[in-house]
Amino acid sequence: MSTTHSPSSLRWNDLTHPIVAGLISVIVNYGGTFILVFQAAKVAGLGPELTASWVWSISIGVGLTGLLLSWVTREPIITAWSTPAAAFLVTALASTPYAEAVGAYLVSALAFVVLGLSGYFERVIRLIPAGIAAGLLAGILLQFGIKAFGGMSVDPMLAGLLIATYVVLKRISARYAVVGILVLGLVFLLSQNRVDLSRLELQLAAPVFTRPEFSLNALLSVALPLFLITLTGQYMPGMLVLRNDGFKTSANPIVTITGLGSLLMAPFGSHAFNIAAITAAIATGPQAHEDPSRRWIAGVAAGMCYILVGVFGVTLAAVFMAFPATFITTLAGLALLGTIGASLATALADAKVREAALITFLAAAANITLLGIGGAFWGLVIGLLAYAVLNGRLPWSAQSAAIAAMEKG
Repeated sequence: MSTTHSPSSLRWNDLTHPIVAGLISVIVNYGGTFILVFQAAKVAGLGPELTASWVWSISIGVGLTGLLLSWVTREPIITAWSTPAAAFLVTALASTPYAEAVGAYLVSALAFVVLGLSGYFERVIRLIPAGIAAGLLAGILLQFGIKAFGGMSVDPMLAGLLIATYVVLKRISARYAVVGILVLGLVFLLSQNRVDLSRLELQLAAPVFTRPEFSLNALLSVALPLFLITLTGQYMPGMLVLRNDGFKTSANPIVTITGLGSLLMAPFGSHAFNIAAITAAIATGPQAHEDPSRRWIAGVAAGMCYILVGVFGVTLAAVFMAFPATFITTLAGLALLGTIGASLATALADAKVREAALITFLAAAANITLLGIGGAFWGLVIGLLAYAVLNGRLPWSAQSAAIAAMEKG
């Protein structure tokens, strides 16, 4: 989806909401999942310098690729580190020498560059029906919506304040609902002294180069799982998020550029980064801006925030992680409500696909984990199998038949 608007024509009103959407996606990413990186670094026995280098490399890499892709495509291409891969590394690095792990990162990244240049991934994405894709996205995001209200049991005052403010602002001025809960939540936490910034010292991070080593064991036990987990758990749902909100940029340059970025940053500790899925949904929907052609600003804003965090290494990442878990989950869930609702509406709109889309939604929401592969992949597989059984053919068979009919006509 391209736009004819130039950056110079942007007004402040066009900037506020996408910038806030980009900021929220960054806060949710660092506050929600970045602890896995620190856990993996601890398991690997990395010292403060190598840990800071990991933070630097992954933050700078994510920031630069997201900023570049969003600027060039004029679409909100939100990139992020591979969360399921980080979870995998918490156990994998316990038995793999760090230098060999870095070599495995390089092999996995190179595989993504080859995949992006081949064009095969884009062909697969285009074969998935819109209803199935929407059901998958709604299922992936459902837990975030549930956790937004589940926070009432843990921290009723904070969660209740955010939820009540969101509903009231939706009634008064829907555009400022997400901005409002972010600002009010931060003011509340600071007034309650629940975010301690007294020990904050901005220190520049210094990248540390690690000479990669290669072994068959690391190739099979780290590189291969890393590639498969990132492909099925990040790239697949991430591209479907973009498609669900009407953006049509090919997956090929996204996979190629993020793969190339991962390749360049691997010797400094970055395990993998890719197009985001969950946090991307915060920036690709109407809550970022009513006009889709303005939402690319969220991608640029998120990229700049990641670069800023990367420059100061562990320091700013620790600030985001200091926010109470209830604030992060409630903020994320409320920011994603619009996307969850729109996805469900799309999933159930076409009667021919409705049952299969509903099965996809429930399977994805169940977050099935088999063979080390997460719920997004299995939700999609189950949904496509259901579609095939209910309709007597796979979705791409129907598309091929439609194309053939059009050519005959």
